[in-house]
Amino acid sequence: MKKYLPLFPLSIVVFPGEKLNLHVFEPRYKQLVLDCTENNKTFGIPAYIQSGVGVYGTEVEILNIEKKYDNGEMDIRTRGLKIFRILHFDRMAPGRLYAGGEVEEVENNGDGDIIRKLNITECLKLLYDALGVSKLFLELPENYKSFDIAHHLGLTTEQEYALLQLESETERQEAIYLHLQQILPVVQETERLKDRVRLNGHFKHLLPPDF
Repeated sequence: MKKYLPLFPLSIVVFPGEKLNLHVFEPRYKQLVLDCTENNKTFGIPAYIQSGVGVYGTEVEILNIEKKYDNGEMDIRTRGLKIFRILHFDRMAPGRLYAGGEVEEVENNGDGDIIRKLNITECLKLLYDALGVSKLFLELPENYKSFDIAHHLGLTTEQEYALLQLESETERQEAIYLHLQQILPVVQETERLKDRVRLNGHFKHLLPPDF
């Protein structure tokens, strides 16, 4: 389905279901927020990547305006809804200061592979243990999806943008699993190196080999 959305390009990738807090200070985006809240409308956040507005982005809803400042700036809370593809981009929406564009929703198959998810879960546990942030793993619900962990995998913005474009959970799982298999040995070896550096210069209680 096609529709016209106000657009708020940012140098980040927003995923469906993600909650994002924004400080809005530019006049054009203050206007965007007021238009959306007054008319109960959503807006889109396309990724601004490689010095340009990306074709893909995420439609978001404004949950509430947390704070308004005397100069008109605002703190807002938003939540990602669904992924879109820009068909036509306007640097300024008709009669408005902010950008806009005709977009179409990207179909998303949310059915993943249970075995691959178990593989990912095990890799995540090892990664978080190596990094000393096991609490992040403990806070993951059993029914988590790829988008729920995408910002916690050490992906570059370009890699997150590529993940956003995949149209099925199975494809996203494969991409994440491949990334974890590549990054996990590097992180584990880095942590072992840190341990060796910390031990350098200290008295060591070593058991001599029996030969």
